[in-house]
Amino acid sequence: MPSFAPAISPAELEARLRLHGLPQLGPRRFQRLLEAFASASAALSAPAAAWRSLGLPACCAEARRSPEVREQAAAALAWLEQPQHQLLMWDAPTYPALLAELEDAPPLLFVAGAADILESPQLAIVGSRHASKPGLDTAQAFARSLAQAGFVITSGLALGIDGAAHQGALDVAGKTVAVLGTGLQRIYPARHQRLAASIIEQGGALVSELPLDCPPQAGNFPRRNRIISGLSLGVLVVEASPSSGSLITARLAAEQGREVYAIPGSIHHPGARGCHQLIRDGATLVESVEDILQALRGWQLPAISPSPAPPATRHPLLDLLHAAPQSSEALALASGWALPAVLVALTELELEGLVANQGGRWLGRG
Repeated sequence: MPSFAPAISPAELEARLRLHGLPQLGPRRFQRLLEAFASASAALSAPAAAWRSLGLPACCAEARRSPEVREQAAAALAWLEQPQHQLLMWDAPTYPALLAELEDAPPLLFVAGAADILESPQLAIVGSRHASKPGLDTAQAFARSLAQAGFVITSGLALGIDGAAHQGALDVAGKTVAVLGTGLQRIYPARHQRLAASIIEQGGALVSELPLDCPPQAGNFPRRNRIISGLSLGVLVVEASPSSGSLITARLAAEQGREVYAIPGSIHHPGARGCHQLIRDGATLVESVEDILQALRGWQLPAISPSPAPPATRHPLLDLLHAAPQSSEALALASGWALPAVLVALTELELEGLVANQGGRWLGRG
């Protein structure tokens, strides 16, 4: 996880947007440049030989001063002037803490909607674009129940299971996050334009690491999948073939240390085979929402360091929250608990009416 940088200047913001628009400059190379030159502004003005010494492709150094790259950065700055448009940077305190744990965390994250919900406990629901009617109904039902339990539902805005998951959360006035494999100005698929608008209207968010006008490209969707799993405490796969991109998301989740859940199906249904493979590989078999909630309650919560003993019935996190409102990651640091464990505990306390989240900070109420 990066150390947090102070607020950056307008010139540095524009420089980062220009770096972001360079061809073949992924998250690791972006990070390499910032570490080598201390700022994006300095990296842009460094000689081409210095870029080559870092092993960067010649096309990156050549394109950094091109009119196209400057115009793309200017368009992004104009986009950020509009309401509910934000840019979260990898080394800023507003960046989602779970996502920041990834070695290839996106250096810039465009967000339309309520960016603060990216710090709320999220569960991802993914699956086939060509799901059966029972599969769609299952995804929607699980999303409804999990949203009512206090979780933000995260998915990829694709046809099929993704769309059903987003809609299930919206059905119960829950929050949902859509991570796109396109730029935020290129909603894909086009038939989900209305769904995307509803997500924002109901307090959710659209998220993408890609340039705003980036069209659908096959190679961008696996990149999108690591963000879906990286933001979430766990990933539920509802229906998927063995070659489905949802299995990529599930495997990335396992590599990231997240929980993986899979719903089994008939041995005669091709869409169940991917889920069965995940279960053979160690995913939790899920038959009801309670299976997921029970698994998350199973986090081992370490005891807080000795202090004046609170009442026996008082939750240890409440003392910290009654002392002062805190963000999720600040509470994790103060308590010594792992952030996922803190998020699960906060969800349970919120359901009991003992805490509330206001503007991304948690407050004690009980």
